[in-house]
Amino acid sequence: MNIDLNLLKKYDVPGPRYTSYPPAPHFNESFTVDDYVKEIINTNYGENLPDLSLYFHIPYCDTLCYFCGCNMIVTRNHDRMKEYIKYVKNEIDLLRQYLNPDRKVAQLHWGGGTPTSLNPDEIHSLISYIRQSFDFKDDAECGCEIDPRGLTKEHLIALREGGFNRISMGVQDFDEKVQKYVNRIQPEEMTKQVVEWVRELGFESINIDLMYGLPFQTLESFEKTIDKVLKMSPDRLAVFNYAHVPWMKKHQALIHEEDLPSPQEKLNILKMTIEKLTSNGYVFIGMDHFAKPEDELAKALREKKLYRNFQGYSTHAGCDLFAFGITSISQLKNIYAQNFKTEKEYFKAIDDEKLPIFKGYRLTDDDQIRRKVIMNLMCNFELSFNEIENEFQINFKDYFKNSLSQLMEMSDEGLVIFNDQGIKVTEMGRLLIRNIAMKFDGFIERQQDKMKYSRTI
Repeated sequence: MNIDLNLLKKYDVPGPRYTSYPPAPHFNESFTVDDYVKEIINTNYGENLPDLSLYFHIPYCDTLCYFCGCNMIVTRNHDRMKEYIKYVKNEIDLLRQYLNPDRKVAQLHWGGGTPTSLNPDEIHSLISYIRQSFDFKDDAECGCEIDPRGLTKEHLIALREGGFNRISMGVQDFDEKVQKYVNRIQPEEMTKQVVEWVRELGFESINIDLMYGLPFQTLESFEKTIDKVLKMSPDRLAVFNYAHVPWMKKHQALIHEEDLPSPQEKLNILKMTIEKLTSNGYVFIGMDHFAKPEDELAKALREKKLYRNFQGYSTHAGCDLFAFGITSISQLKNIYAQNFKTEKEYFKAIDDEKLPIFKGYRLTDDDQIRRKVIMNLMCNFELSFNEIENEFQINFKDYFKNSLSQLMEMSDEGLVIFNDQGIKVTEMGRLLIRNIAMKFDGFIERQQDKMKYSRTI
């Protein structure tokens, strides 16, 4: 790829990751659990109902990674975890009373935190309850995030026996100095052992997460990590930019800004990473994801079936997403609904026999139009004006006159290509797809929102 570092530097500004539109900071408490229940009931009957996507948030971690931006709880108390799983099962029961039992699950994902902080028996217990509560499609995609630290083969056996077929694991960086500073000691041999177990047990796909922008990283040190990961040959890679937001994640104050790589060094690391992965056969999916050409994610990109939700890029467009556990976010066609963020509030709602919703959002007609535009750009890296006009009965160039005017500079810089039919994002433009999507965001000019987002590069 011909990567212009000056352009990356120019557009390195705060912006949403667009796992939803509007982004989560716009959810509000005027949206109630009653609104959520009514929406479920109103969209749960009729013909050609969408399949289900289920997300379960397991918030517990054994140790605190200083860079972490997730909603997590540091504990090794399994009595606490068992109590939480009991309430998650109760939440399943509360939801099922509103769901059409004929609807099938096409996708299941466990995230965290660290789902494998549960022991194998606890994993068996939860997945068994999920499977007896919902009807799964034969080819359902079932993925789980794991942490090689403290993981045993028995954890993976429990997941495989429960029907999981995809595994995602964090690595971040193999450099020992970086690992020690961010409090995540994970030797290369430990990760290699887990990769071997995953393949031996017949999981269909392995994803490895890396992170650039961590303390003491250099171009040379991170290239060594990339080389080691390439030898493991994962099916997918996610290479995230470390978002240093200690005003939102207090523990990140343990990372000192003066120890972070310079903006120029970060750009050099990103450029090297993209060039090395693509030259070794990985397809650049967009933003921060890479996949082997035969992987379902790469196929979805080629077939324009890529989708984006709260777990990032996905191959299952059109599903209704129902999420369980603290902080998790459900997504139906017209609404988003987020669960309480603390165990205490979450437990109380379920004890009161109510779904544990504390805020959400109902999309307006304008939101629906902008979401379609932004998700097409984020996933297909092109946009047909006619498609949007036919679906929403608008004149695209009139409706988005200001957006198109703002994009002209990006067109001159070779990030997008315009014609009368639509917009096409260039290879270089994919690196700045968040910035391109921001031109169609109806909220982004609000100054109070900008501190809530990570930088785009």
